[in-house]
Amino acid sequence: METMAKTADTVENSEFPTFDPSMATDQIRAVAEKGVEQSKEAYAKFASGTETTQKALQSSLETSKTVGNELSLKTIAALRANAEAGFSHLEALVAVRAPSEFLELQAAFLRKQVELTVEQAKEFQAVTTKAAEDISKPIKDVFEKAMKDLKVA
Repeated sequence: METMAKTADTVENSEFPTFDPSMATDQIRAVAEKGVEQSKEAYAKFASGTETTQKALQSSLETSKTVGNELSLKTIAALRANAEAGFSHLEALVAVRAPSEFLELQAAFLRKQVELTVEQAKEFQAVTTKAAEDISKPIKDVFEKAMKDLKVA
């Protein structure tokens, strides 16, 4: 009996925390506001990243167009030079009087064409190497910035 009396006395003298709905509402509001703010920040970062990426792609496309035009002009110049060399060689062959002269002209023409082809290949290689760097640079810069921002965050 004594145990029951102590239990009843403890229950009567104990204070249970009361539930205050206004505090719960304030906490829920604070959590919701924080969530909204974080969502706004995430959206702003996403929008900024999207805009930056779009500008980088646009820059790369403009560079590609410029490089394409430059390569087209170099190709036309190389074709013109090769055609002119070929026609000059044919004119020289028409005036040949002896087989030895023909062989000499032919050997000189082939040597000159090989040298010209090597020179043209070097020019094309230089242009395409520079083009690859120029085209990829804006995207590479955006990627590196994004990776740096992720490390900071």
